[in-house]
Amino acid sequence: MILTQISTAQDSVVTSIEATDSVRIIDLLFQGGFMMIPILVLSVMAVYIFVERVLTINKAAKTPEQFISRIRELVEKGDISAARMMCQQNDSPVARMIEKGISRIGSPLKNIEVSIENVGKIEIFKLEKNLSLLATISGSAPMLGFLGTVIGMIQAFIAIAQEEGSVSPKLLSEGIYTAMVTTAAGLFVGILAYLGYNYLVTRVQKVVHKMEYSSVEFIDLLQEPR
Repeated sequence: MILTQISTAQDSVVTSIEATDSVRIIDLLFQGGFMMIPILVLSVMAVYIFVERVLTINKAAKTPEQFISRIRELVEKGDISAARMMCQQNDSPVARMIEKGISRIGSPLKNIEVSIENVGKIEIFKLEKNLSLLATISGSAPMLGFLGTVIGMIQAFIAIAQEEGSVSPKLLSEGIYTAMVTTAAGLFVGILAYLGYNYLVTRVQKVVHKMEYSSVEFIDLLQEPR
């Protein structure tokens, strides 16, 4: 019975401590000042861009297995319309590049390569959409945090200067830790945005390599003697 009461008391203490900590963190965020607003906006933008890009890149990376092999079989048989239809049914950058090349069959090989390359550039541009904005957020969020800290420190020293008599350590410490909140928030958003940017760039490069490999394979197919 006594052990049960002790355990219950410990659980209540832990719960109250966790609740107090969470309230303190929320209070600190609210005490960060008006510079927390742009940092919050940047964090929402970073999350949106990251999720939207991940979904887009995942969709672009999904090319059916044996896609090029099937295209090769149809082109070798001379069934160009079936090959184009197969490309149209597949919503991926590789399929759109190959479809453009198939539509140019009969033209000089150089023209086919240029047309595939142009489509590839458009697809890469679509994949890299908003990545530069995410990189900008990774650099600007910490700067906004530092700016908020400087503003907070100025306000703290103004309050100290206006204080009559001796300055209490509590007044000084409250002004300083409140000012440092914006730096912590800005660094947190900036680090997450930076990691997300590098992850997305790596994923895009993998898709680009796949596009290049598929286009080279298709050009080799057209160069094979018949």
